[in-house]
Amino acid sequence: MTNSDLGAPSRLRDRIGRKVGKMLGQWGVFFRGFLEHPRMVGSIIPSSRFTIQRMLGPVDWQRCKLFVEYGPGVGTFCLPVLEHLPGDGRLIAVDTNPLFVDYLNRIITDSRFTAVLGSAEDVEEIVRSAGHDHADYILSGLPFSTLPGGVGERIVASTHRILRPGGAFMAYQFTAAVRDLMRADFARIDSDFEFWNVLPCKLFWGWKS
Repeated sequence: MTNSDLGAPSRLRDRIGRKVGKMLGQWGVFFRGFLEHPRMVGSIIPSSRFTIQRMLGPVDWQRCKLFVEYGPGVGTFCLPVLEHLPGDGRLIAVDTNPLFVDYLNRIITDSRFTAVLGSAEDVEEIVRSAGHDHADYILSGLPFSTLPGGVGERIVASTHRILRPGGAFMAYQFTAAVRDLMRADFARIDSDFEFWNVLPCKLFWGWKS
């Protein structure tokens, strides 16, 4: 078997992803991102409006100057966040997939928004490089149950350090893995469940005291 044979499945997957992306627009981009990085995308289908409403419900928008999102995908949460964010607020979306980062920076022209190519582990550096001392709220759709060992713990610890007192780390997941990780840093964790989502998901809010 040659090297070209070994690379054939990957090339075929990329071609399929590009074709689907062209045909289906936003949904195609999301599907292509899932094909390319399945372990880093929580679901093949974007979150429902019910999940978005319930997840963002506890946010005190008047006190939100910096909102950070991990794993924004095609921006399912980005536009609702921008609709509520104050005029002097800012939204930073962090993703390891350049496909999603490029797509978001092209379609979202709001000056309060920036998509950054990087890891949630580096959120402290990302926030400070943007000129902020802290974040008010951090939202994550990352699939913590499938992240490599130690990565989830480092993300949660960095998230806790960069949040302001009274701020929250918010996560929507299909498992409770992130709640178990959050317990090491967050004394108060609220939880809920959203049935009207594909698949139904668990919601968590870790509050920094």
